[in-house]
Amino acid sequence: MRRSREPQRELHHVLPNHKIGQELEGISTVLDSNREILDLVYRDLIGLRQADTGRLGLSAEQVRRCAILKQYRQLTYEELAFHLQDSESFRDFARMRGGQYHSDSTLQENIKAISPATWQEVHRVVIEYAARRGVEKGRTIRLDSTAVDADIHDPQDSKLLQDGIRVLTRLLAEGKSLSPEPEYRLVDHNRAAKKRVLIIHHAKKEKVRVRAYRQLLSLAYAVRDYTLEAIACLQGFVGADLDQTINARMLLDELESNLALFQRVIEQTERRVLLEEKVPAAEKVVSFFECHADVIVKGGRDTHYSHKVFLTGGKSGLIRENLANAKSLGVKDTMFAKKRGLGVLEMVKSHWCIKNCGTSEPALRQQSPG
Repeated sequence: MRRSREPQRELHHVLPNHKIGQELEGISTVLDSNREILDLVYRDLIGLRQADTGRLGLSAEQVRRCAILKQYRQLTYEELAFHLQDSESFRDFARMRGGQYHSDSTLQENIKAISPATWQEVHRVVIEYAARRGVEKGRTIRLDSTAVDADIHDPQDSKLLQDGIRVLTRLLAEGKSLSPEPEYRLVDHNRAAKKRVLIIHHAKKEKVRVRAYRQLLSLAYAVRDYTLEAIACLQGFVGADLDQTINARMLLDELESNLALFQRVIEQTERRVLLEEKVPAAEKVVSFFECHADVIVKGGRDTHYSHKVFLTGGKSGLIRENLANAKSLGVKDTMFAKKRGLGVLEMVKSHWCIKNCGTSEPALRQQSPG
């Protein structure tokens, strides 16, 4: 059973003086002023199952508010489930009933049921609401981009080879626990690989470094061959029961995807170290765990291994007003998205701050009204 709305609760009584509580109260006011959004969400949710039978599940009101909490606080589904159990303010905002606690999988199933078309319609409703109140017309937007560093170590070829050897060896060892045990070779080369990586890192002579790289590549070839044997063995694997067969299939998928990355790492190492070629950034693998991270060079000098994030804002950014408010509170160095006609030096006086924001002094002189 599923319903559309939940009784409104008084969020401002929970965290009256806390910034997050005040923000949640403001968001809640906007949501309560645009109740038509619930019908849009409810329509997507009842497509999952019948709405008038079974146990009472998450209402459209709760799903909408949980989705906003997840995005607003940048939470994973696991973190969202924890906060919805642990935080009274989150529970009040989400309109959770007493004794109502949901797992991360349940939250994911419900939130993902909201279609892109519904979210687009939700955005339209909110923009119209902002326009009626004179906050934002939605006719002008400002686009910007920035690089957010990925949580990876420096992507040296030796480290990437070591990561690949470790990951594939772990997966191959997991395969040996299947029943019946698959018949493929497996030798743990992690210790030998670590030794070669240390030699490469501390080598003072190029000859020693290249020799250690050749030995590390030899270990990588061996692990690659073990993996190819395992893939061939698991493709037709039938386990002692259904669970074993399913586990084998999942392991096979992981082996295939990681082997493809590992092969690329081997090739780029051979090209760069043995053949002394320059590998284009678009062809490089920078991580086994953040394989979609990009190689971004900022300002022609600083290299970042990161994700490119695009930001969109409306005309109501009010750069000058924000600057004046910040300086009135005693903040000396403040950097916002710069508005046309506003010099960077009007916002920032510290050359240290200017340098760390990546803006050159010639550019500052051009931008400054004086």
